[in-house]
Amino acid sequence: MENYTVDEYALCTRFKSKRKKKRSVKEDFEKQLIQLRKLEVELWKKRRDLPLVPLEIPYQKGWQRNFKLRDDIARSSEATFYRELLEKINTWQFSHEKAFKKKKKRKRKHVYVEKLQTVKEFSEWEWKSSKLELTEKEKTHFYKRERWCSNCKRYKIHYVFNEPWRYVLRVSPYMITHTKMVDSDLESEIQLLDNYIVNHNLRNKINRLIHGSSHKWSYYENENPKEISPIKNKSLHTLYQQYADEMIENHGK
Repeated sequence: MENYTVDEYALCTRFKSKRKKKRSVKEDFEKQLIQLRKLEVELWKKRRDLPLVPLEIPYQKGWQRNFKLRDDIARSSEATFYRELLEKINTWQFSHEKAFKKKKKRKRKHVYVEKLQTVKEFSEWEWKSSKLELTEKEKTHFYKRERWCSNCKRYKIHYVFNEPWRYVLRVSPYMITHTKMVDSDLESEIQLLDNYIVNHNLRNKINRLIHGSSHKWSYYENENPKEISPIKNKSLHTLYQQYADEMIENHGK
């Protein structure tokens, strides 16, 4: 009878080798992580789909600014056309101040300048898309313009509205009238699952399985509670004082 090694004997029988056992354990663990991710996404969708609840007392949260039709254009015969077009190209801005100003550095000094706001411009991809809601008549009121893109380091084509003077800016209070419904049971499930992932340091592993790489977003850049140093961000004087207090307590006992 020939002599066989353990691995050779395992290949000839139904027993799993050590390597195969280790691999099956790893695959099972990865499947569990994928199921955790699916459960997390499902809970997020449930929270996102919760309905809005009207507030008993609405409150103001800053200001909003958008475009409206000029008064003389609103009284003209083309008011309906430009009003329908505005619904498709209107833009909104929100600010805590009614002046809608932002800080900008000029000549080594910080000054406040008014925020620029224009009606919507369409990129070349949006203009050729079948989802574009503009009619042929509305398209004639746009012109093609090339603009340098500092991020892409090349010129990009935009389609700009050629009659912006027909609209004027309107500032109005931004009122909060509804709030998202809160489901306490759902929030506890989400928090329980998040605590399990954070405490076992599984976030990077899940991202690596789902996305192919570990996306360390700022939302997930929390430290593992098991790895937080107890002396982090403490001065030497504070540490010495704690040590002295502990020594006094120990000698007192």
